[in-house]
Amino acid sequence: MFLCVLRALCVKDFLAGRARRQHKEHRVQGEEEKLVVPIFARAMFVLVDWAARRGLADSSAPAASETTKQRARRTGVRGETYAYWYLRRNGYVMIARNFTYRGMKGEIDLVGYDGSTVAFVEVKTRTASHSAFGSPEEAVTHEKQQHLSRMARQFLREYRTASTPFRFDILAIEAPPGRRPIVRLHKGAFAA
Repeated sequence: MFLCVLRALCVKDFLAGRARRQHKEHRVQGEEEKLVVPIFARAMFVLVDWAARRGLADSSAPAASETTKQRARRTGVRGETYAYWYLRRNGYVMIARNFTYRGMKGEIDLVGYDGSTVAFVEVKTRTASHSAFGSPEEAVTHEKQQHLSRMARQFLREYRTASTPFRFDILAIEAPPGRRPIVRLHKGAFAA
């Protein structure tokens, strides 16, 4: 239920963000100009962070009726929702989630602007310890990087933003059961 409400709010916030980008960007006075982070994004991250205070795994779901793959998918969706609001709180303007293109393998988890740079973000969430499966960052293999690079080039062609600077980020989330998630954002993690 909570994720359904968050998903509806994400769509509403995305549409509001598109309208906002059509207007002049608001700037903060000071030595460095920074985009003013919308209060809504901060408030939503506080709610999502509070909901994840005991980990991202769903302790209320009956474990016996779910397969391992279903649990992993549910954890991934929760991790991506957490990452979305984390990045929004940090000033990213998100323009796409789960971008896929027919005939191509894979998807890009999140696409957004960090300033004037398009950031293609791969989100990796782990609920187990490092020793069991390795760190979330290690899951982005060379093959996965190639898929992301191909999808990113297609995204830039499709939306006619080929001249825009871009980079690939990895957002690693470690969410041990019963503890608050640990987030690491690696900007420019690999080259196209």
